[in-house]
Amino acid sequence: MYNKVILIGNLGADPDIRTLESGAKVAKFRIATNENYRDKSGEWQTITEWHNIVAWRSLAERVERDLRKGLLVFIEGKISHRKYTDKEGIERYQTDINAFVIRKLERSDEYKSGSSQSAGPFETADTPSSEEKSTDNSGQSDDENSGKDSDDDLPF
Repeated sequence: MYNKVILIGNLGADPDIRTLESGAKVAKFRIATNENYRDKSGEWQTITEWHNIVAWRSLAERVERDLRKGLLVFIEGKISHRKYTDKEGIERYQTDINAFVIRKLERSDEYKSGSSQSAGPFETADTPSSEEKSTDNSGQSDDENSGKDSDDDLPF
């Protein structure tokens, strides 16, 4: 079984950052994703979905520092469902995305103007960079690749 979600969307508002009694930080924010399609009459329609994102500890600190309303972001995480009772005593259900990777997909205004702030991706510790994940054999000929075991070609 596997629980993973990948979203690309825009922040609907600045993140809400809280520090718990334990000292751990939690960031909560919403992103909007859009799906475009043509209806029966040939007109373009857009469906917007809103997603609740939760980030913890060091990832929450980076969210607080780097993310603002309107920014386009890539989110990778897992879906979680929770039940709570509101102020009126009514049981409510909410679906959240617990993020473990968040990447800005556009540069902030501060970065564009020459600020020294990082505009690169940020994610949880121990996540390999794209260079570490890369397994490019383009520099080798077909003869060099044909001598490998067939299991070596698997991406996992």
